[in-house]
Amino acid sequence: MMASGWTTTSLPKLLSAMKSGGTPSTSRTDFYGGEIPFVSIEDMTGCEKYLLSTKKTLTHAGLDGSNAWLVPSNSILYSIYATLGVPRINLVPVATNQAILAMICRPQLVDQGFLYYWLDYARESLVNANSSQTTQKNLSKSVIGTFSVDHPHVVAEQSKIAEVLSTVDRAIAQTEALVAKQQRIKTGLMQDLLTRGIDEHGQLRSEATHTFKDSALGRIPVEWEVNLLDVVAERGSGHTPSKQHQEYWNGGVKWISLADSSALDRVHINETEYEISDLGLKNSSAVLHPAGTVVLSRDAGVGKSAVMQTCMAVSQHFMAWRCGERLHNYFLYYWLQRDKPRFEGIASGSTIVTIGLQFFKKYQIAHPSDPNEQLEIAKVLLKSEEDGKRSEETLVKLQSLKTALMQDLLTGKVRVTPLLPQAETASA
Repeated sequence: MMASGWTTTSLPKLLSAMKSGGTPSTSRTDFYGGEIPFVSIEDMTGCEKYLLSTKKTLTHAGLDGSNAWLVPSNSILYSIYATLGVPRINLVPVATNQAILAMICRPQLVDQGFLYYWLDYARESLVNANSSQTTQKNLSKSVIGTFSVDHPHVVAEQSKIAEVLSTVDRAIAQTEALVAKQQRIKTGLMQDLLTRGIDEHGQLRSEATHTFKDSALGRIPVEWEVNLLDVVAERGSGHTPSKQHQEYWNGGVKWISLADSSALDRVHINETEYEISDLGLKNSSAVLHPAGTVVLSRDAGVGKSAVMQTCMAVSQHFMAWRCGERLHNYFLYYWLQRDKPRFEGIASGSTIVTIGLQFFKKYQIAHPSDPNEQLEIAKVLLKSEEDGKRSEETLVKLQSLKTALMQDLLTGKVRVTPLLPQAETASA
């Protein structure tokens, strides 16, 4: 049952124009490289909500010599080929190709922001119900003309709904920017701390103020040393018990496998998709590694790593190192994280990319001779990690909030009329 004060209107009745674009002849170089932004699907998927720039531009000759037309700023652009049903608002006048439908709202009937959010909210149901399959899925103008929009009678109520959702969108965008910034900070910290370290005063070393030396891994502080990882940590093995014996499985022993790839690169791992049994351990080459062991994937998901939070076994697709007095396990974790692009670059294989065991037997690590410096470096990086995780958790909450608000506000389940001026509420 529709909420009081709401109605359903055919989409075309809410618009003063609805028209797709066109593509000028690509053989005419004089049609391209002008001042008119030319919107493609790639531009639509490459931005969020607002479209300000495009990869390609047209000249006025290109505009006049094709079915493209100049779409006024603050129109709604809607993708009808390939990636279907994506709405965007253009902040500048643009032309579009034939894969984009431009909609110009009648402001006395519909708030542009409300319609944008309604199209975004209804995207999945509209596309699934109305797309046709030729060489690729598409929506036609005639099909879109059959869309019916549920909306408040009063445009002021539509505008308030759009305002609430826009506020959440801004918070999401700000948090996404913060997450990206914190990731850049962490990457920079790893580069600095794992090559220069921290001196006795808690300051980052530099060659201008401290003594460095050449090593097999480049310039390092004189207080550091380079060793084979096998010299400063104990390398462990992994294996998969026979799946022909059910008694080897589901026995409470956590077992890290490629199925846990998504749980890696988050510092710690404490749960696994699969478990094996004590019998599985005894009847295979699998080993129970203690908490604190550092693991690294050498196959699919190459270079992903984590620190075990509890005793676990691993499959043969993983390396496992137990650290001792000479090497702190969190220092090793961040060293492996920093080296991840290297692991990805050297992995080879046709079906599953992999790094062979011989590589790790020769793998070297540079580290402070003093374990206390390793610990201080790890503390700084863990603090940076925690800051990033808090921001990521905030982002997830905001995204969940937006989903819930769209469900409530764009269906009339929850009304925004208490937020409207009294006169507008009375007319609702």
